[in-house]
Order: sequence, then C-alpha cells, then structure tokens
Amino acid sequence: MGTKPSYLSKWNKTKIIVGAPKLAAHVPETRIMSRSSLLAMLNRYGMVYVKPDIGHQGVGVMKAEKLRKGYLVHYGTVRQRFGTFDGAYKWIEKNRRRRVYLVQRGIRMIRLGGRPVDFRVMIQRNEKRNWEVTGTLARMAHPGKPVTNGSQGGTIYSSRPLLNKVAGSSRGAAILRQFRELAYRSAYRLAGSYPKLNELGLDVALDTNKRSWILEINTGPDAKPFVLLDDQSIIRRIVKLAKRYGRHYDLTIRKAKKG
Repeated sequence: MGTKPSYLSKWNKTKIIVGAPKLAAHVPETRIMSRSSLLAMLNRYGMVYVKPDIGHQGVGVMKAEKLRKGYLVHYGTVRQRFGTFDGAYKWIEKNRRRRVYLVQRGIRMIRLGGRPVDFRVMIQRNEKRNWEVTGTLARMAHPGKPVTNGSQGGTIYSSRPLLNKVAGSSRGAAILRQFRELAYRSAYRLAGSYPKLNELGLDVALDTNKRSWILEINTGPDAKPFVLLDDQSIIRRIVKLAKRYGRHYDLTIRKAKKG
C-alpha cells in the first residue's frame, strides 16, 4: 500500500489554513485527539466533534457533550450517556478503531425544525486555471444524526432562500459573499502548498450569532448534492470543469433528499 497524499489529512489542511490570520479567525480550535485533548476541549467548550483525520462523507464522525451530570456521545443514530469521562472516552476509543482522530470545537449551528444546518461551497479551477466558486448549497441533518452530509441522509436546499429565511435578505446576501470569500482565500492558501489541487469543497457553518466557521475542507468533494438543486446549470458547470482536469463524478443519489 502506498502512502496517502498529505492533502487528504484534515490536520495538515487545518495547520495550513490557520497560518493565514483572515482564515484562522473562522476555524474552530482543532487538535489531534487524545484523552487529554478531548477532556480539555470538552471542559472548554462543552461540546466537540471527533472525526477521522482521513475520511469523507461524514463517516466515523461523533459528537460529544459534557452534561451537568455525565457525558453524551452521539454517533450515527446512537446516543450513549456515560456517568464519567473515562466511560465516554473508552467508548469513543473503541469506535474509532485505532484510526487517527481529531477533536474540534463544536459549533452551535443554526437549526431548522430542530435540525442543524450547514453549507457546502464548491470551488474549482476553470478553463484559465483560475479558481471559480461554482456552487453553494445548504444541508440539513438527517433526523437523529449529528452530521449534515447528503450521504448520511441529509436534506439539500438552495443556499440563498435558506439564508434569507434565517438571516433576512440583506444579511443573507452578505453571508453568502463571505462564504465565497472564505472559499477563495482557502483555495489560494492550500494551492500554495499543493499546487496541483483542482477542486475544494468547503463545509461552512453559521453559529447562532451568524458567524461563519470553516468546519472542514475536502480535496475530493462529492458533487452529488448539487444534482438536487433546482438550478441545474450549477451541476452542469461543476461537471464540465471537472472533466477538464480528469475528474468524473458518480452523480447517483442514494440517501440525500431534496428540500
């Protein structure tokens, strides 16, 4: 087995991104997960996400919370309560299966119908090899799951109407512009270390104060959710540019739902 490219590591990408002050302000504190780092982060923030350093489509992501009495871990549709930190940690350790995991400050995302919502921003190299934001969409988590990914049964919405609903039309437009700016800054920053990158998918959250946070940057983003948008010119543009640099997507919708 060959060594996996270093850009697949969420930790490597995080270290590069936080080196740029205008991006660092939008990145939740992230550490390599260990017993001590998990405990420290839970004590500091009350809620964290633990996730594989190398992974995709929300597979293996867990949410951990410190309660008034004990701890709660949410993985898939399973919610497990523990009286002690050690109990919670041992359960997480068992389920991470010796993979390297990260622990990230949990962001209290905006919600619709009690379900968390975040956003995917797609940015690609265009015909002139310049970066171009080709699409944005909103994702609402499957009921009972801590992640919003379409591959995990999330519901896909157009970004602008949803932002207008939660923030008003003027603020919604400004937030969307900031999402795009974060995508361009991230692309230029990462391309400085990985010049052969052709596409990125940013997972961006809005907290309850409408502050933007970059949760993750995917170097091999899934284009499937864009198929569910009413504006089909978006997925056509994404596919067209991808073909130019040799990427061909599987666009078969299996679990994602149209909002």
